[in-house]
Amino acid sequence: MTNGGLSSVSTLRSVQTRSISPENFDGWPGGGGRATEGTGAWAARDLGRGWKVSPSVVVPAGSTFELASIEGSGKITHLWITMHRDHWRSVVFRAYWDGADQPAVEVPYGDFFASGWGRFAQVSSQPVAANPHGGFNSYWPMPFNAGARLTVENTTGADIVVYYQVTYEIGGDYSGQGYLHAQWRRSNPLPDRTPHVLVDGVEGSGHYVGTYLAWGVHSPGWWGEGEIKFYLDDDDEFPTICGTGTEDYFGGASNFDVPGRGYVAFTTPYLGMPQVIRPDGLYQSQQRFGLYRWHILDPIHFATRLARVDLQALGWQRRALPAAPRRPRLHGVVLSRPTGHPSTTGAHIRHHGDQRRRGSAARGQPLGPRQPDLVAEVLTSWRVRRRTCAGRRAGQRPDRALVGVRPRRALRGARSPGPGRRRPAHVLRLTRQLVRTSATKSGCRGPRG
Repeated sequence: MTNGGLSSVSTLRSVQTRSISPENFDGWPGGGGRATEGTGAWAARDLGRGWKVSPSVVVPAGSTFELASIEGSGKITHLWITMHRDHWRSVVFRAYWDGADQPAVEVPYGDFFASGWGRFAQVSSQPVAANPHGGFNSYWPMPFNAGARLTVENTTGADIVVYYQVTYEIGGDYSGQGYLHAQWRRSNPLPDRTPHVLVDGVEGSGHYVGTYLAWGVHSPGWWGEGEIKFYLDDDDEFPTICGTGTEDYFGGASNFDVPGRGYVAFTTPYLGMPQVIRPDGLYQSQQRFGLYRWHILDPIHFATRLARVDLQALGWQRRALPAAPRRPRLHGVVLSRPTGHPSTTGAHIRHHGDQRRRGSAARGQPLGPRQPDLVAEVLTSWRVRRRTCAGRRAGQRPDRALVGVRPRRALRGARSPGPGRRRPAHVLRLTRQLVRTSATKSGCRGPRG
């Protein structure tokens, strides 16, 4: 793959440029700015036709809108699109080549533009640019020989407004070029000692051109030691290409950690970590990262198949201990350009729902290994016993505090003992032991247990 841009901009070619937008839905020559109705008609009522009457479209809830439908052969050279960031993950972007029934590209809208967390971060790469505030641009070349369709599906329960423009060329020879494919996969959480699969089962020849990863960290410590592996052609148990670490693959080093600054975001033409979302000490409790690597100058070629590309979740627990698997939240977009009919790749999108564990403690059952809850119960009881000790100094009965005192609830799902009811024996014994030790130090003998 050659690098275009400045090296080829001076070359004159016998092609024509067309553009599809809400101001010219079919890209017809001389068809722009003719709208008399549209989302901007009221604002342009005093200006008239040709003054931004139809700059956008409204996509109803649960429906699919066709951004572009192009006949014949050509190549999409640029896509600009924007919508509210609340919809970046809930809108699905699809692309179909040469009349295929199955999409070659099927990816959440934001992830296709390296923005998978629903929050803006500047991306300044060669094929993808995300600009303030939510202006998404794709320069991935998308050639086709017998037609192209681009759609967005609104999976939300509300109507959304979409602004877009698709620029393409016609009149060239695109017969020897590959079709762009992209798919999205999610692991949340990633099972223990299980690599996250980015793509598998691609048949035919082609080359792998890029990865975007939205990585969510669920545990403390460094997370980016995992290796990325490319299983090409006849590879089975072991891959042809094996990386040396996650931060290495995305072009960084030493945990992306600059002393005194911590994680440092960066964006370059071919690789970057443009997004670092830090905990805010309130509702946003986990770290989130967005990373991309575009294999434009270094495409990964395969002759017969791309068997699999996967990535390990691996990190360091602490110094002098070996690397330990992590269980992150991963969302990945994979871009490849296999040759042949686009349906041969079986491009698809997979959603894996969140797996959450819930548990509650029943009253009177052993606390088990939940040490924080055990400590909370003991400390609550200790406050009651201090009142008992003070009461004894005043000549009151030391056991009177066990009756009619209702401690604060300490275990989620467990009821506190009411008046006249005693605590479970295992809690009471721990409480009395703690009271006896502390009360003796203060000169007040605790109750015998």
